Amino acid sequence: MEVRPTPRQMAKGLLNGVTTPRPLFLPILFSLGARVENTALGTFLGSPTKISNSLRQMHNQLRTDAVCCYFDPYLEAEALGATVERAADHQPSIIRWPRPAKSGELPGGLRSAEEAVQGGRIPVAVEVIRRMSSLPNREFLLMARVTGPITLAALLAQIEPNQNFRAEDITVEAQELSASVVTQVATTMLEAGADLIVIQEERLPVFSAESCEAWANLLAPTINVIRFYEALPVLQLANAIMVYENWNLILRQSWDCVVCMPMEIVASRKHEESLKGNDVKLGIALPRNAFRSGGVGPEDLLETLRSMVSGLQPAVIMTASDIPHTTDMKCLIRVLSEVPRAF
Repeated sequence: MEVRPTPRQMAKGLLNGVTTPRPLFLPILFSLGARVENTALGTFLGSPTKISNSLRQMHNQLRTDAVCCYFDPYLEAEALGATVERAADHQPSIIRWPRPAKSGELPGGLRSAEEAVQGGRIPVAVEVIRRMSSLPNREFLLMARVTGPITLAALLAQIEPNQNFRAEDITVEAQELSASVVTQVATTMLEAGADLIVIQEERLPVFSAESCEAWANLLAPTINVIRFYEALPVLQLANAIMVYENWNLILRQSWDCVVCMPMEIVASRKHEESLKGNDVKLGIALPRNAFRSGGVGPEDLLETLRSMVSGLQPAVIMTASDIPHTTDMKCLIRVLSEVPRAF
């Protein structure tokens, strides 16, 4: 009887260039734990006990390849000293810095990268990872998110969420601080026992060839430290429009990680020469509306996925972001049970 590799073994294989028998299925299920624990999201985010309990319950039912130990797009900003006024689902939160500066420049009163890893809720995230890492006979992966350096730099530079920008609109100082913070936070999570780090770039600028290469160089220290700890680095590019606009420049970079892109963009460009013979380890992110009543139908989703899995052999299949805690549970369970059938 053939012995199937565990998710942890598959991740190790990907690190060593081994083709896995199927993609790792890594839906991001974090804030949904607040519903499992019947508590307010704000309270949930600060409680390692509630988070750990909910992760165990959700995994016992859903049996995905990983649990997401912490996922918050404002984790690093708060750790640097920002105050975050959280908005409703699908709305941008308001970031208030200690001493705001003009757009493009660093705010004043920020913590250093070394100080930031002790600030905000980073110790909460680390404690969750430690608790989950101590579970006996664990075969699933421990996944955590860090903010990509360009996305964090855009926050620091106070560039409006819907504003198109160029990498040159952000000072080198802001970009370098962001890259340092992201690397430090990832290192702290890895030391606690994380097996997989998602570097999520929610925002991308309009790249030139030079600025795209500079961005890849900003990411390299974080990717390298993840690999040093023998964990799997996944670069998730969440902005579908800018991924489409920068497609060729992104694929020209030498990525030493899995690059996860929105499903709809990969589907629209999967026959292009840019993907043929490209050695990038590709990941696919399912759209958020796949988990909403009245959204993408499971059959349509599966048909698209089957075609992409057979043709492109993606390393991972994820969700575009954290599945909201307001998600219809019946719809969620149905889709999560159907997706592995496409492998």
